[in-house]
Amino acid sequence: MAPNVEEIETDLTETEEKWEKLVAPQAAPRKHEILYTNLLIFGYGHLAGLYGLYLCFTSARLQTIILAFILHAMAILGITAGAHRLWTHRSYKATMPLQIILIIFNSLSFQNSAINWVRDHRSHHKYCDTDADPHNAARGLFYSHIGWLLVKKHPEVKKRGKMTDMSDVYRNPVLRFQKKYAVPFIGTICFVLPTIIPMYFWGESLNNAWHITLLRYIFSMHTIFLVNSVAHLWGNRPYDKNILPADNRTLSIATLGEASHNYHHTFPWDYRSTELGYLPTNFTTNFIDFFAWIGWAYDLKTTSGEIINSRIQRTGDGTHSRSKKNISTQDE
Repeated sequence: MAPNVEEIETDLTETEEKWEKLVAPQAAPRKHEILYTNLLIFGYGHLAGLYGLYLCFTSARLQTIILAFILHAMAILGITAGAHRLWTHRSYKATMPLQIILIIFNSLSFQNSAINWVRDHRSHHKYCDTDADPHNAARGLFYSHIGWLLVKKHPEVKKRGKMTDMSDVYRNPVLRFQKKYAVPFIGTICFVLPTIIPMYFWGESLNNAWHITLLRYIFSMHTIFLVNSVAHLWGNRPYDKNILPADNRTLSIATLGEASHNYHHTFPWDYRSTELGYLPTNFTTNFIDFFAWIGWAYDLKTTSGEIINSRIQRTGDGTHSRSKKNISTQDE
């Protein structure tokens, strides 16, 4: 279902004007107020994860390692197909059974509740790489990757976050359930069951099962965070050269199709999250397409070639094969 060309171009112009009015130029860097509790928790998680990596090469059973990889992929899909493309951008609709699957997958990632994730990500898009962006890439690679979770939020993040429309999210019973029972539900899905299952079914030790569970959690977290950091610094900007988000094909493999980030920030409603939606590297799109095939996903939104080409010519950096610059070079 492709949006109307004139409506999209009007929306884009209005968005650019609102962005200029609402967000002031970057002020001098604000002094970070460290959250020491978060620092200790993440510090323990990373040390335990490194120990889990050591155990993978020394004493862990192969079944435990395979399970960790499967749960990792499920956790990534819980973010990409669930919190991101479905609940944040509403780029497609999902039946209740699919939403239940996705909320379980999302809980495996343990990136706060999906409701909190949606609020932060909508703010990220509206105020991208400004002080109102929760993981503002203009403040550096480390900050946009994980540093933003180790310090108090910038006042602009809190202020603008309260202005974010979340009415659709709070009407969703699946998301409300996860948030209401966040500690027991997410904790059980992310940590307890992945630790107990290897112990019960194939006799893995508690030490191995627990530390490999933490390794899987830390690895999944950093994989998703690469989109916030690396995909805002390195890559091409074929659709909009005026923003930091960039297309990074290599990163798309690790993130199951989330790193065509310049495209995504230009056309956030597109469920494919990339112009080349059906590449093997975009596993998330293939996942959604499968459920569309069985009727559990529907109203998939896409962007027409006409709209895409218009943006390539108007704001692209000239690296796209269809840009006037490249076409002129080929003609010569």
